[in-house]
Amino acid sequence: MKLQTKITIKQETKNCIDYQSKILMLGSCFSENIGEKLSYFKFQSTQNPFGILFHPQAIENLITNAINLKEYSDADLIYQNEIWHSFDAHSSLSSLDRNIILNNLNKAISTTKKKIKEASHVIITLGTSWVYRFIEEDKIVANCHKIPQKKFLKELLSVDEITASLQAIIALLQSENPNVNILFTVSPVRHLKDGFIENTQSKSHLIASIHNIVDARKRIYYFPSYEIMMDELRDYRFYAEDMIHPNKTAINYIWQRFVDTWFSNETALTMKEIDVIQKGTLHRPFNEQSAQHQQFLKNLETKKEKIIQQFPFIEF
Repeated sequence: MKLQTKITIKQETKNCIDYQSKILMLGSCFSENIGEKLSYFKFQSTQNPFGILFHPQAIENLITNAINLKEYSDADLIYQNEIWHSFDAHSSLSSLDRNIILNNLNKAISTTKKKIKEASHVIITLGTSWVYRFIEEDKIVANCHKIPQKKFLKELLSVDEITASLQAIIALLQSENPNVNILFTVSPVRHLKDGFIENTQSKSHLIASIHNIVDARKRIYYFPSYEIMMDELRDYRFYAEDMIHPNKTAINYIWQRFVDTWFSNETALTMKEIDVIQKGTLHRPFNEQSAQHQQFLKNLETKKEKIIQQFPFIEF
């Protein structure tokens, strides 16, 4: 008896991810989940230098500013609830000290440009088509920072607007790095604060727009994170208690589908070795002085040395 419909995903062979790859991840909170996996398995990856960015125009703005090496100044800041913020960045970069946030922003700009130039893969996770326009400046923001909603207009980006933004993102990335592989995906996180129908509208606009620009011949790809959650994991038991975010089981499942699609068999074997080391590092014995545990630690060090000889950039 077949109890699940499984999405057919073509395995990537030409431009797959391995331990020589340099990966830049941008976008919604689901990119953080995948970024944590890449970090755990010791890939050369960077995630969200400007913090979580939910919509395509925020990501386009970051890439534009990074490539142009925009220098943030006092004029780019807002002061809310005794904290300094930027409308371009997530609140994780905000600070009580104006100089600290400016340093955070300008350092993140520099980092983003560097990572764009050297990336083999840029993975962009889009979360929503809904955006907020700051009325006073007539500007679409990346984050409202809990400023009263009456100061914003809520808008739904059209398929044409999103397509234009994605085309701009691609052109910008390729202008700096002609051989970069660009992988889009849509976050499976449900933005139910917008409303059930509005969330469906939002995700539909993102998916339609991405399929307007996907072209493997130009190294532009799509990975169906959203579809896996909706169709392969069609059950509330795969959501966290808030019924909005995928739970650990769902994240692990989507991650494994991603690995099966984008990682070579050789890379997968290395990942298994690193997983053994990572779990061994977390192991807590009953008796730390026992001969058995000392031998365990010796074996663990041998495994680490073997991996580091192959990949000198890896640190445990």
